[in-house]
Amino acid sequence: MQFNKELDARGLNCPLPILKAKKALAEMLSGEVLHVISTDPGSVRDFQAFSKQTGNELLAYEEHFREFEYFIKRK
Repeated sequence: MQFNKELDARGLNCPLPILKAKKALAEMLSGEVLHVISTDPGSVRDFQAFSKQTGNELLAYEEHFREFEYFIKRK
């Protein structure tokens, strides 16, 4: 999937991946896609809730060898 910006949140635990994603999305334009990579298993639930609360769309979520990837579209 194509994206406009990437955030490497590997090694960070809750709530840091969400906080860094929120900051990155604030710097992006509406419709742009943020790619987030995290190693925190709790981030799955966190990013789902974050998308619902903020209106930013969680386009896709993938898990590869204990790494979680998210594609979030800026509202």
